Amino acid sequence: MIDKNRIPAVGVLLITTPRFKDLGQGTPGGVYRERKEREAKRVVDALAAFSAPVFPGVVYTRDDLAAAMRAFDEAGVDMVFACFLSWSDDFAWIRFLRDMRPLPVLFASIVRDSLGFEDSMNEDRFVEFLSAGALVGMLEASGSATRFARPMMERTIGSLSEVAARCADFAKAAKARTALRASTFGLLPSMNEVMWSTYVDVYDLFMKAGPETRFLSVPALEKEIAGLPEGAVARATEAILAAYEADATVDRAKMEASVAASLGLEALCRKAGVDVLVLNDIEPVLMRSLGLRPGFTPCPGTSDVTVVPEGDIGGALAVYISKLIAGKSVFFAEPFHIDREKGVFAAGHAGPNDYTDPEGKTIISRDERFARTDYKHAGAPFAWHTVSPGEKTMVHVSQCAGRFKLVCAAVDALPCPHHLAGYSHGLFRPRKDMTAFFQELMDIGVTQHYAIVAGDHRRALADFAKIMDFDFRQL
Repeated sequence: MIDKNRIPAVGVLLITTPRFKDLGQGTPGGVYRERKEREAKRVVDALAAFSAPVFPGVVYTRDDLAAAMRAFDEAGVDMVFACFLSWSDDFAWIRFLRDMRPLPVLFASIVRDSLGFEDSMNEDRFVEFLSAGALVGMLEASGSATRFARPMMERTIGSLSEVAARCADFAKAAKARTALRASTFGLLPSMNEVMWSTYVDVYDLFMKAGPETRFLSVPALEKEIAGLPEGAVARATEAILAAYEADATVDRAKMEASVAASLGLEALCRKAGVDVLVLNDIEPVLMRSLGLRPGFTPCPGTSDVTVVPEGDIGGALAVYISKLIAGKSVFFAEPFHIDREKGVFAAGHAGPNDYTDPEGKTIISRDERFARTDYKHAGAPFAWHTVSPGEKTMVHVSQCAGRFKLVCAAVDALPCPHHLAGYSHGLFRPRKDMTAFFQELMDIGVTQHYAIVAGDHRRALADFAKIMDFDFRQL
């Protein structure tokens, strides 16, 4: 299982020419090399605000480049930030383009906020004029970048603060790529036989998105539930009841059965090395064997296992990608209906969902959808959550014709009472005409499942889709 909360590791490739290295002896600004070192420090400090920079020093020579690439490989960087600090011979750059292992690269050019000289009429100002020539280096390098056409490369120009902000989004996307390639999905017990549109080829999942898939069984889950440590269920139940309001429908014995099933799910995942569990929570064998569907994941004090319902691997990808990029709890939802009078649509989902967002509202309540069935623990309580108000990003992932598609949109969540029994839910307003919003989704061709996460993460998601070669649409 991987550390999903680490900050991105960014290799910093700053290139300049050895021809100017010793110019400027005795000048107020120092020799060229010293000026570049000061400039490099400003760049690295800006990147350190959101990442763990790996900076082996300014690259002047082929040997410097070889050392830098070794350092990047040894550190396992998620991406490389590449920038010319002035004009430079291009022998280092073209070798980087040819020899660096495939990984995301942000090729950047930094525009000074202040030029630092008015003319080049003395040696100090002449050296500063040479030092300020990053535009020459970028333009020269851009042609080689296009010739090599490395995948996963983006380009940007702007002030240091603008370029750093651009890199922050790109780094989140690059880290998500690394994390996906190290992650494992578990499928329990199967995809959903009544929702074929959500099916994903698990070989493609590994080859094109990253995670491998492990197939888990109901008997293995039952074994984990039976083997839970003495007192674990009671402690977790008490922790949940201490943290959240419970309504009058809650049956304590049935709640403990649901908590036990939730703890068992997480224990099974940890034993199998699974980071994301794709749970077909309404599969008949599962329901008959457990007598309920688990309703309390993540369990108290845990965040290492992500559980997504209805056997939807694409939906699980959307949730996991959103979690990796945003670093926040993610809500799994399907749009239910449009309320024309209020100008909103309601969305949510039954079954397990992340109820831990402190800005939202959670009540422990009966699972009304199965309350009148003959399952052993019919109506067992679950964490009934409503989404907090504010800006959200809505993310969809599915597969079509062998390619993954990622669709995202910014929406606003409105204050929402608990009014849809048995379903965690929220009220949302898109930033365009409601009918046009759903017409566009209809025309793209999606499924009903979406991840919803606080904040605007569309830029990072666009970067992620390009890095991963996913089809991408932003509404």
